[in-house]
Amino acid sequence: MESNTDFIIIGASILDVLAQPVAATVFETGSVPAGHIAVHTGGDAQNEAAVLASLGASVRLVGKTGMDYAGAYIRKQCLSVGIDVSFLQQDAALETGVNLVLVDDSGERHFITSQNGSLRKLYPTDISDASLSEGRYLCFASIFVFPAFDDRSLSELFFRAKDKGLVLCADMTRPKHAETLDNLKNSLSLLDYIFPNYEEARLFTGCADWDAIADAFLKYGVGCVVLKAGANGCFIKNRTERHWIPAYPHAHCLDTTGAGDTFTACFLDALNRGMPLPECGKFANAGASFCIERLGATGGIESREQVMARYREI
Repeated sequence: MESNTDFIIIGASILDVLAQPVAATVFETGSVPAGHIAVHTGGDAQNEAAVLASLGASVRLVGKTGMDYAGAYIRKQCLSVGIDVSFLQQDAALETGVNLVLVDDSGERHFITSQNGSLRKLYPTDISDASLSEGRYLCFASIFVFPAFDDRSLSELFFRAKDKGLVLCADMTRPKHAETLDNLKNSLSLLDYIFPNYEEARLFTGCADWDAIADAFLKYGVGCVVLKAGANGCFIKNRTERHWIPAYPHAHCLDTTGAGDTFTACFLDALNRGMPLPECGKFANAGASFCIERLGATGGIESREQVMARYREI
């Protein structure tokens, strides 16, 4: 069957309320001025879907919001850039997740999350077979975000996706309860690509060396490990290739919110277009450089041609 959708992205869709710059002294006074305050869509899946759409890919977003102002805003933003929201559920019993994002002078962000919002309320039963149909790639945007997705439920989802011929990818956050590779041994073995950053991968694998981290994932059956290294670029390793790809060197960092999601989305777009792994890394690093130059997780990329210009400079 011919695929109608390039990417199916599963995960969180929320709103981010960002302020930059904010120092630690924010809690010592009743009023703190910030140079920039803005509201943007956020959440790992939302960010990846928005970036992919800006690159010209066809994208289906699978997730859940409330039936409130924030949920309506997210839906409107998705539709404005052509994201398929047929499987972005609206639940009247939920408040759409809202994050407060405090960004310091170096561009590093600190989150205050909505504990009772929709952010962690996605369940395996929310993902229908129809939502997985007629696609090329599936990306589960963040392992460890959703408590209901343990190894068993992830494996069941990944098996369903494999049966539909999807290439399986996943991003992740830091383990919430000191989980290790053994805790996800079945679902990891089904992944074609995984995209952790160094700190996430270090905590999850218990390894500190880049090669050792990648080898640990490969031992558990992951097809290709792509480690995000921030200002140092990225490290890519599978069973036959090993690459260090430098970052774009001329970006001015304002806010790192969404940089990892932008990187993943750009890497997937390049992969879908048949670029070799090192070139996928270069394209992803170029894309992430646009993200860190503005406040908010998305919006820095306007076209694929824009990213290609920086890609040629790496």
